[in-house]
Amino acid sequence: MNKRMGIILKSLLTRWDGLIASIFCMLWIAVSIISLVWTPYALTFTDGYNVWSAPSSSHILGTDGAGADVFSWLMAGSATELLIVCAVAVITAVCGVSGVAVSVSRNSGVRGISVVTFDALISIPIIVIALLCAAPWGASIVGVIIACSFAYSLNLMRVVRPSAITAVRSPYVTFARYKGISEFKIFWTHILPQIIPSVIINVSFASATAILAESGLTYLGVGVPSHIASWGRSLSTAANFVTIHPSVALWPGVIITVAVIMINLLGDALRESIDPLTNAELRRS
Repeated sequence: MNKRMGIILKSLLTRWDGLIASIFCMLWIAVSIISLVWTPYALTFTDGYNVWSAPSSSHILGTDGAGADVFSWLMAGSATELLIVCAVAVITAVCGVSGVAVSVSRNSGVRGISVVTFDALISIPIIVIALLCAAPWGASIVGVIIACSFAYSLNLMRVVRPSAITAVRSPYVTFARYKGISEFKIFWTHILPQIIPSVIINVSFASATAILAESGLTYLGVGVPSHIASWGRSLSTAANFVTIHPSVALWPGVIITVAVIMINLLGDALRESIDPLTNAELRRS
């Protein structure tokens, strides 16, 4: 196992996209940790005499309409975005793979009901789920995570299920069922390894899209609350003044775009590295 992990890591870091994305993610994590204990200015700091200022030595990325330091809010927002991305990725992977396992169950009744249920639920937009979450809790990070995880888990089930069905029809699974091996062990041993590349791609897509969803939901008032820093909050704050002061909206827009691209690059590089069909060294090990 350690040897295989070493081969996967080596393959990931020798790819240009995997290396660049890995460096970006490590910097993101480092900035998020630092922001928990230090930012250039406190988030409560405002300078009424220095609003909408251009980048300068005292304010690297300038200030917003309240005189708050844009760079400090983006630093603090990186921790919020990292929390949302990680939570959505984990929940989407766990719930999505569990749903795939149910949808390829040996029990035809369970299999049929699960497929119909998933197809019905996937039609519910993220905004509707976010509004339902906002009703009892108000605008919150939890609501964003639940809304994104719910929608992306269903999408993962729909996309990955065909690959799982192909794996189920393999002679290995047929023989394992003939021997009376439990469905859980069959899925874990014979089916999951076959669908891991597809799962990784879908989870990386979900993680990247969660950043965009957070920005949209925050702009609509059902995302991250106003007292918590996030990239979406910084972008929505500057959106009404983008034609007058475009630089304030530029920085959160750039970092969101770069983060989305890097997450997708990391997911694609990881899929290529973990798949024996595309990684010859892993195939030989």
